[in-house]
Amino acid sequence: MVVAGGWWFIRHQRKLRLRAHLMQEAIRNKDFTFRMPTGGMIFGERAMQETLNQLGETIRQQVNQSEVESWERLTRVLTHEMMNATAPITSISQSLLNRPDVKGTPLEDGIKAIYDTSRHLSDFVTSYRKMSELEKPKMDDVDLLKMIEDIRKAYPQLAWEVNISPDMTVWADAGMLRQVLMNLVKNAIEAKAQKIVVEKGQGSNHDSAFLTLYIGNDGLPIPAENRQSLFVPFFTTKRSGSGIGLSLSRRMMILQGGMLDLVEQSRQGCCVVFMLSLQPSKASS
Repeated sequence: MVVAGGWWFIRHQRKLRLRAHLMQEAIRNKDFTFRMPTGGMIFGERAMQETLNQLGETIRQQVNQSEVESWERLTRVLTHEMMNATAPITSISQSLLNRPDVKGTPLEDGIKAIYDTSRHLSDFVTSYRKMSELEKPKMDDVDLLKMIEDIRKAYPQLAWEVNISPDMTVWADAGMLRQVLMNLVKNAIEAKAQKIVVEKGQGSNHDSAFLTLYIGNDGLPIPAENRQSLFVPFFTTKRSGSGIGLSLSRRMMILQGGMLDLVEQSRQGCCVVFMLSLQPSKASS
């Protein structure tokens, strides 16, 4: 009996050491989504592991929040400087285009190109101001299925597969959440998707305080080299893209106390899957 107990103790300690090593490697690789099982652990170890699991999620949220705030500050400075630089160029070139001694001359085409470029740059910068001018969210209970059905009607060209319960209610800003969902659908269409899959995650997202919603599509997959930069403002792989859609969507989710992430593994035949972390309805909590 003593020998068996000693052997169990040694094996148990080795498993604990392996857990510690795996969590250390996850943190070293900046993967804060780790979640270790608690089966086979005694009550004190189980409580410690559950705390570590929750701590990983807390660290992830803080890192994402800091990242978004850093990009927001940078965007605010860049937009201010760029607007100061482009405004006089646009004004002067427009004045020159209205002069009779310029119209119909070789100078007109060159000045017109300068004017068009400066206007395009001003419009581009204006769109990024949205990143720092979002209003405080107006939180309320939101019927998630009804919202998705309304969006579904707006995009009848897509095949929809919605697997969430009719009573799934979340605590969110309805306008912001709708815009996030529509941004994901528009991105899917631009990636030549034919199908949208919406489903509730099994269980919670690393933390009982959140509900998990997966939004997948069968469009073109996102190249591995672009996945890390997907939520970075200014980053886009589209020729006509502004690079604001996903970064703005994540910002809106964070303001609502949630999160928007790209899922590494495909689900249900979808090449691209996003995960929304949402607060459950206050009435059901």
